[in-house]
Amino acid sequence: MTRTFGTPISLAEMEELGLAALERLPEVFRAEMGDVVFQVEDFADEETLAEMGIEDPFELTGLYEGHALTERSIEMSGTLPTRIRLFRRPILDEWAERGDETLEHLVAHVVIHEVGHHFGLSDEDIHALEDMAGD
Repeated sequence: MTRTFGTPISLAEMEELGLAALERLPEVFRAEMGDVVFQVEDFADEETLAEMGIEDPFELTGLYEGHALTERSIEMSGTLPTRIRLFRRPILDEWAERGDETLEHLVAHVVIHEVGHHFGLSDEDIHALEDMAGD
């Protein structure tokens, strides 16, 4: 069998997958996302990796930067914007290694995990949110 391979998914295409995952969140969660910035980059920058104690940039697929809604206070005004960052190359690498799920499902999994941090959810609650968002 001849199989035709295309080019790898671009940053913009992965951003579309991530935004689609956000749109599938239950309305009560979407309404509380506020001004969270959503970004897709190839890899986390060296400073971020160093701060997290990560040597291999392929080990980090996503990152929530900010304070969970459950931890916010008025004293936090003027801080950097809350961000969810996805890292394309580590996600593609994990997808290739797993081989048992679609890229759309993996991107949604990473997005929802980071959204869970925004809401201060436990791992169990994050799994429940994934089930609610479906894909």
